[in-house]
Amino acid sequence: MSLKGKIVFITGASAGIGAATALAFAAEGARLLLAARRAGRLAEVASRALEKGAPSVHSIDLDVRDHRAVQNAIDGLPPEWSEIDILVNNAGLSRGLDKIYMGKIEDWDEMIDTNVKGLLYVTRSVVPGMVVRGRGHVISLGSTAGELAYPNGAVYCGTKAAERLINDGLRQDVLGSLIRVTSVDPGMVETDFSLVRFRGDTERAAKVYKGVQPLTPEDVAEVIVWAASRPAHVNIARVLLTPVQQANSILFHRNE
Repeated sequence: MSLKGKIVFITGASAGIGAATALAFAAEGARLLLAARRAGRLAEVASRALEKGAPSVHSIDLDVRDHRAVQNAIDGLPPEWSEIDILVNNAGLSRGLDKIYMGKIEDWDEMIDTNVKGLLYVTRSVVPGMVVRGRGHVISLGSTAGELAYPNGAVYCGTKAAERLINDGLRQDVLGSLIRVTSVDPGMVETDFSLVRFRGDTERAAKVYKGVQPLTPEDVAEVIVWAASRPAHVNIARVLLTPVQQANSILFHRNE
C-alpha cells in the first residue's frame, strides 16, 4: 500500500526511534505530523524529513502526559492535517533501575504517566476520527520488557505489558471499522534510552550495550513502515524484534 500523501502522526519524534520513523515515512512521501517536548530538536527532525521527501511537515510542542494539551492539540489541527491516517505512539521512557521496594515514586509516576496514560490520551484523541472515516492505523511501541520482567525494572516492564494489552484491547474495540492496530516490540536498541534512564550518566549507559551489537532506530523504523505499508486488508498485530545476540529481555550473549 502506498504511503504517499498519508498523514502520519508520530509522538516522541525529536530523537531515537521517533526521529528515525519520521525520516523513514518521509522517504515514502508521507505527510508528517510530529510531536515532542523538545521543540528545538523537533525542528531539526522536521527539516531533515523535508529533505528526505516529506511533502509537508507540521510540528507540535506536546507533552503527552497532559491530557488537555493532547486533546487541544488534536482539536486545534488545521483542517488539512485533521484526518490522521497513521498514528505512531512512540513517546515513552524509563527512569531508574531499582528494586520496587526502593523505587522512587517520581520515577514511577513519570513512566506510568508517559508510557501508559500518554498512550491512552493520544489514542483517545485520534482514534474517534479514524472510526468516523472508517480507516486508519494505530502503531504503538512496546518492548521485549512487556513479555518478561527483568531485575530492578518491574515498573517499566509493567508499563510495556500494559501497552501490549491496551493494543490488543483496542484491536477488539475497532473490529469492523477497518482500522488496523499494531504493536512493534523491540529488544535492545541503541538510543538515548539508557542515558535517560540513568539521568545523563554516560558511563553507566554505555555499559548496557557492552559486547552487544544492538538494533538501531532505523531497524525499528523500517519495521514500522513495513507494517503500515501492507495491503489494506492485512493487519500485522505484533512484531517482536531483537538483536541476534538477545534471546529475551534478560538473556544476552556478550562478546568479550
